Amino acid sequence: MAEPLVSIVMPMMNAARTLPATLRSILAQDHANWELILIDDGSSDTSLELARNCDDARIQVIEGGANAGLAARLNQAIALSRGDYIARMDADDIAYPGRLAAQVKFMLEYPECDLVGCGALIFDDTGAIKGRFALHTTHEAICARPWAGFPLPHPSWLGKRDWFARFGYRPDYKKTQDQDLLLRAYNQSRFACVGQILLGYRQERRTLGKLLAGRFNFSRSIVREAWRQGVPVRAIAGLAGQVAKGAVDVLTVPLGWDRRLRGESAASVTQAEEQAWRAVWTAATGKDEVK
Repeated sequence: MAEPLVSIVMPMMNAARTLPATLRSILAQDHANWELILIDDGSSDTSLELARNCDDARIQVIEGGANAGLAARLNQAIALSRGDYIARMDADDIAYPGRLAAQVKFMLEYPECDLVGCGALIFDDTGAIKGRFALHTTHEAICARPWAGFPLPHPSWLGKRDWFARFGYRPDYKKTQDQDLLLRAYNQSRFACVGQILLGYRQERRTLGKLLAGRFNFSRSIVREAWRQGVPVRAIAGLAGQVAKGAVDVLTVPLGWDRRLRGESAASVTQAEEQAWRAVWTAATGKDEVK
């Protein structure tokens, strides 16, 4: 079998409800030279059965056994990968047909780039649009405030396999694994983002507990990296920022106001983007209507 150009790495756990649509969106990619490394992370539902029933030689299904966590499974998948590029995908998201093609084209045109994301539309279980992530397309814009975080949605990433292998994920991180990796790598790397929506990002209402856990984990990353770089002032400023954001979360999340503050309202999506999403949703789910 010829070596794939892109290795899609996708851990899953109890994803039976969403996995079929995700797999259909991958199988529908315009760029066909890929492999999917699908690692089960201790599912107790029918996820494994559904994955194994997908009859495509490009899909490698691995039974992971006990739950090891996203970061550990991503490192495992990267070690097994054969492609020049690694693409991230979660088992509840939906890729637009042109996603891989556009990102591979970008990487070939700009070989100095290590990692490229893409625009992402936020949707819920019914397919209803909740908003979109803000687009920051250049390295300078993405890394403008590294100690406050990086506006580059994790499931939208496609990057060089060597880059992923060099920096890797910290297995002990249960949240913000992506932000920790970017913080460790940004001043030795080049990032970018394709300026169009190519990913449907499934997101139900955020819970305060998960958000605060993410703030805590990223604070750990700030302290570690500031200590390594010898810039304690950065750590103090970064921690202060996370505390302030946590306070805002406490005030806004219970009321459902947090998404508006980030500019993620459905009103930010254009009519053309909405129509494109309806076509992608229908193709992936077989459902004609988006509620």
